[in-house]
Amino acid sequence: MVELRRAIDTLDMELVQLLRDRAAYIDRAVVLKQRIGWPARIASRVDEVVDNVRRRAAAEGLDPSLAEALWRRIVDWSITREARDIPEH
Repeated sequence: MVELRRAIDTLDMELVQLLRDRAAYIDRAVVLKQRIGWPARIASRVDEVVDNVRRRAAAEGLDPSLAEALWRRIVDWSITREARDIPEH
């Protein structure tokens, strides 16, 4: 059980690092969206991200509904982060 917990803890730390990296890309998106006048929320892109994640989850044997729920939360957080600096249209 100790090894299993250690492996889970390692994966958790890797996930945190990946989420940190994703947040950095979101910050870069703010700069680009401001420059070209795009809003924080682009519904078609949200749908594309969620669809991609659902397909990948299914292909990897992960429950697509779980993946969708997690990603919708991540995307909502990301849009909120962007909206601090980008006025909604």
